[in-house]
Amino acid sequence: MTTQHVDVLIIGAGISGVGVACRLRREFPGRTFAILERREQLGGTWDLFRYPGIRSDSDMFTFGFEFRPWDDLKVLADGTSIRGYIGATAREYGVDRDIRYGLKVVSADWSSEQQQWTVTALHEASGETQTWTCGFLVTATGYYDYDNGYLPSFPGEETFEGQRIHPQHWPEDLDYAGKKVVVIGSGATAVTLVPAMADQAAHVTMLQRSPSYVFSLPALDKISAFLKRFLPDSLVFRMTRRRNIVLQRAIFKASRRWPKPVRKLLLAGVRRGVGPDFDMTHFSPRYNPWDERLCAVPDGDLFEVLRDGRASVATDTIETFTPTGIRLASGQELEADIVVTATGLNVQVLGGAAISVDGEARNLHDVLTYKSVLLEGIPNLMWVFGYTNASWTLKVDLAGAYLVRLLSHMDATGQAVAVAVDRGDNANGDGIVDELSAGYIQRTKHVMPRQGREHPWHVLMDYKHDSKVLLTEPVDDGILQFAPARVASDAVA
Repeated sequence: MTTQHVDVLIIGAGISGVGVACRLRREFPGRTFAILERREQLGGTWDLFRYPGIRSDSDMFTFGFEFRPWDDLKVLADGTSIRGYIGATAREYGVDRDIRYGLKVVSADWSSEQQQWTVTALHEASGETQTWTCGFLVTATGYYDYDNGYLPSFPGEETFEGQRIHPQHWPEDLDYAGKKVVVIGSGATAVTLVPAMADQAAHVTMLQRSPSYVFSLPALDKISAFLKRFLPDSLVFRMTRRRNIVLQRAIFKASRRWPKPVRKLLLAGVRRGVGPDFDMTHFSPRYNPWDERLCAVPDGDLFEVLRDGRASVATDTIETFTPTGIRLASGQELEADIVVTATGLNVQVLGGAAISVDGEARNLHDVLTYKSVLLEGIPNLMWVFGYTNASWTLKVDLAGAYLVRLLSHMDATGQAVAVAVDRGDNANGDGIVDELSAGYIQRTKHVMPRQGREHPWHVLMDYKHDSKVLLTEPVDDGILQFAPARVASDAVA
């Protein structure tokens, strides 16, 4: 078995892995690196999910990369457009040639003696195992299980005679024309599926246990379209990105500070969309805005299909599946030929890979995050995790820029190893995403890294704060410990 070595190894060729790789290629053209991707093409989430209408749930101007801004007027882009954007970015920076497909990373072990990672990857098509070594490891695998979506058990589900589908595993040949469809869920996937399927289905019902906040965004950015008449495109889209970053954060902070007025504003928008006779209890959540992510719909497409009767909403619990549909606790019967269980994700860190240091297993739940990009006590490893209260890629951009700063500092000072060490007993038991109450977030409590009481161990999910921390604060802050070649074990100890 041959071992392949690179300076930097990235796990995952989704938007996170490609984003970090492009920054490395731009700043370190002489460095060797590779991206290991389990799937057979790049795109990550945007290659996996193929259900009708799939689109971003964040505006594309902040979801796009800072170094290559989104240059289309679509605000919430479809999955095909996003895959195209990721691929074009990879080709522009030449990182597409460094992706190795079909490789599932099984384990990664840091050797203090050799000052490098040894990564074991399984080529799933052939069953062969590959070994890679690297000086620095970057994990950009997202946070959920690609094999299995979250699927709770339902009473009587075995009696249902129709089709039951999870959006994570959408059949390419599914024909739902003229059929009755029930979509179980109220999150971003459900509010996308309902209007997308309503064009062909006989009727679509969104069955939710409890409502979510849903608001309408313009499908196209008319302000940018106007500015393009007078200013260069590159300037317009950079301005739009900055504007939306500020607006996004302002809405989040306003929701935290003034939840009642923001709630009133959001519900007023729904009322305008669904009309005066619609039962607003279906869009009146029991929680405050931004206790869970808000669901955006372009040009109110969900409200339109509800208003014209092509779709409906039922807010209730399931008593049992029946051969012909679902019976609710209220006694209402929902007839269905197809049931789509848009019930969420199973959380998984590092793509399921086992991490160890000198042969000793490390459970991420037991470690703190340093500046939300490194992990306590694990040398030369960057953990890329985006925002939960803003566009994911905003944080990816910052993480990539910080990695460039860190590697440049290590080059300039002759260091081979960097590891974050908590000397202040900062752990407080909180997870990094505990501020949100969504089901999939709550299911992360036993797997996600922890956060600490004080900076740099405390996680704020704030782009402005993180920009200062990651882009301007000194790299050598007394908490990061460095070691030159051949004495790395002292730093780890």
